[in-house]
Amino acid sequence: MPESAPSLCTILDPLESLIYWRNAARSGAALGAGLALLVALACCSVVSVLAYVSLLALSAAVAFRLYKNVLQAVQKTNDGHPFKWLLEAEVSVSAERAQALAAAATAHLNAALYELRRLFLVEDLVDSLKFGVLLWCLTYVGACFNGITLIILGWIALFTLPKAYEMNKAQVDANLELARAKINEITAKVRAAVPLGRRAEGDKDK
Repeated sequence: MPESAPSLCTILDPLESLIYWRNAARSGAALGAGLALLVALACCSVVSVLAYVSLLALSAAVAFRLYKNVLQAVQKTNDGHPFKWLLEAEVSVSAERAQALAAAATAHLNAALYELRRLFLVEDLVDSLKFGVLLWCLTYVGACFNGITLIILGWIALFTLPKAYEMNKAQVDANLELARAKINEITAKVRAAVPLGRRAEGDKDK
């Protein structure tokens, strides 16, 4: 699939520019609008939020259209439809872009399914134990936060962590390397102490 990569990169470029704050005004607007929507969803139902947001957008569009019509009548000008540039803009999704998105989504889905099968069926005992510890920690996270709260925190992290990492890449990479080395050391000791783990590795080599 050599032709998919350029299309996928083109698709992800706008998202990358947003989360890395290449344009502060656009990134701030996206962060604020997303937070407002998520907070509204935390307080009201999805149907209510969609209805109110759509009604607000429609009311603003109608008011602006009437204002421009009155202004054109007073000034005796003929500027045309105020949203002409939006009406003429291309909003359809090309077949190439849809195929690139579908291919990327399918690849990630297949990888996730294979990994989950490997973990739940205990192909490697140590990896499954680490997965179990992660699930156990998630039970405490779920007890402290509900789903929408986690989504709000994730939205804020999406607009803060990548930029913070970019600004402190050297220090973060050094600390991550130390943590990775420590985890690998502990994992190696556990594998050496668990016969089943050694047998699973031997089966893989065969």
